[in-house]
Amino acid sequence: MDDKSQIRELHEQMYKAMVAKDIATLDKLHADDFVLTHMTGMQQSKAVYLEAIRKGTLNYYSAETEQLDITVDGDSAVMTSRSRVLAAVFGGGKHTWPLQLRFILRKDAGRWQFTSASASTY
Repeated sequence: MDDKSQIRELHEQMYKAMVAKDIATLDKLHADDFVLTHMTGMQQSKAVYLEAIRKGTLNYYSAETEQLDITVDGDSAVMTSRSRVLAAVFGGGKHTWPLQLRFILRKDAGRWQFTSASASTY
């Protein structure tokens, strides 16, 4: 499987794990130095992000990807995804968000991981 295919699969695994609250899988997909920047500008480390999913501060119900652009440069990559995400976050009600995420990925020992993500709407 080529790098872009591996990264596409990683993206699919990520959303499935978010919906299932599969923290073990999310832990493997995200590098230890992962940082998520929410559309509000708030940043969460990997540990804080995973704990928010586990506790239900971030609840994901479904995601339908509409566009996925990937650029690979050696052992680093940038992926921009546009997905319709049904979620309830930070105490708000369920809402479908047109969510754009810009991911930075790193390949280490043949395995891709997310190192950062920046969220916005589209």
